[in-house]
Amino acid sequence: MPDIYLASRSKARRELLKSLGIKFKVIPVDIKEKSNPKYSSYARLVRHNALLKARAAGRRVESGVIIAADTLMVQDKIIFVKPKNLADARRMLKNLSAKPQTVYTGIALIDKDSGRESCDYEKTKVYMDKLSDNDIDNYFACVSPLGKAGSYDISGRGAFFIRRIEGCFYNVVGLPIRKLYRMLRKLDIKVFSFAICYMLYAIFLCGCSTEYNVATNKEETFFYTTEKEVAMGKAIDRQVLTQHKLTEDLLVQKRIEDIGRKIVAVCDRKDIDYHFKVLEDDEVNAVSLPGGFVYVNSGLVKRAANDDELAAVLAHEVGHIVARHSIKKLQGMMGYTLLRLLTLAAPSGGGAVGGAADAAFNELMLGYSREDEFLADQMSVRYTKLAGYNPHAMIDFLKKLKESDRRKPLRQINYFKTHPYVPDRIRVVKQALGESIGFSDYINTEQQPHD
Repeated sequence: MPDIYLASRSKARRELLKSLGIKFKVIPVDIKEKSNPKYSSYARLVRHNALLKARAAGRRVESGVIIAADTLMVQDKIIFVKPKNLADARRMLKNLSAKPQTVYTGIALIDKDSGRESCDYEKTKVYMDKLSDNDIDNYFACVSPLGKAGSYDISGRGAFFIRRIEGCFYNVVGLPIRKLYRMLRKLDIKVFSFAICYMLYAIFLCGCSTEYNVATNKEETFFYTTEKEVAMGKAIDRQVLTQHKLTEDLLVQKRIEDIGRKIVAVCDRKDIDYHFKVLEDDEVNAVSLPGGFVYVNSGLVKRAANDDELAAVLAHEVGHIVARHSIKKLQGMMGYTLLRLLTLAAPSGGGAVGGAADAAFNELMLGYSREDEFLADQMSVRYTKLAGYNPHAMIDFLKKLKESDRRKPLRQINYFKTHPYVPDRIRVVKQALGESIGFSDYINTEQQPHD
């Protein structure tokens, strides 16, 4: 493998190459980047700037391969590059969150040994949540926006604001990996063969263990140990608490903790500590993190009629943790990254094969999501009953969610829906309780006309 040089100061690009197992050296370059597309397209602009960086770095080495990139964001024909200061960063992020933006990244390669050059670009459309001044303040308190195109990092806490993207995720990070790989192949530079071997080693030889999953009653392989899962949960918990406010009602917090302890006492996984926290949020929602962290919004607590309904919700979230659903989903994402790299090496160039891999990934992740929700509901019934609560309360609470969904604005049908419809969940809970199932239990009412 030739010597690799990255002509960039970008921390995100460095971390991305490191994660792929590529050994490289950094050559920082200072060039005057063009930012006026008056006589050029945005694609030509980023290609031009990337090539200037690559040539500047190439003058400092005699052999090896130079990789350079240039990223900019465009919204309503306005270019957003790196902010000059915090005030500039604030203005950028406020504007970018108001409308979709398009991210362009130019890539330039120079093979010093052969004298060949290659230049290309990638573009991705990004949709963000609309951010308030308080949202931006909280974000800047944790992350410096300086040095980041558009003032945010999609691979870090900036991901909290991203609603969806159209195109290559890594392009928004600053280095579209698939495009880079194809460019290297055209220059007959085999860099990623080592990267794939490195990922295989990291996944299958480091920390991989087979354990009996009490939730699924099967032997399953986990890449993350319990210690790593708990550490991950603690790290995410710290992020959650910077973005959300804990309730100041100590009685409500104690109520949730007391119910949670009773559920944990009868659950099938006791090798970790569980943490139950109430967040000040009016949305009726609850969520669980790896390593035993459960959050309940104050809006859900107010909507629940009694402790039985709260116990059903907490037992559902504990069920996700017992079954290690979040860890399995992370492993699915890791496996997909490896699969995508392997398909890129296919003789066909990875086009059709890559598309098939994307479709398989969607089905895999969606299948996990629906199946996991049903399993968590079934476990909720068992844990609620064992803890001394009324397990039928889960049906009562789900009916409230169903009615709440009907009152919301009508949504476009989503064929890639990640969660089961509420009526389907009610049917599964009835089956777990041994109750009779009627024709109405098979009717999906979520898409009917709303009141």
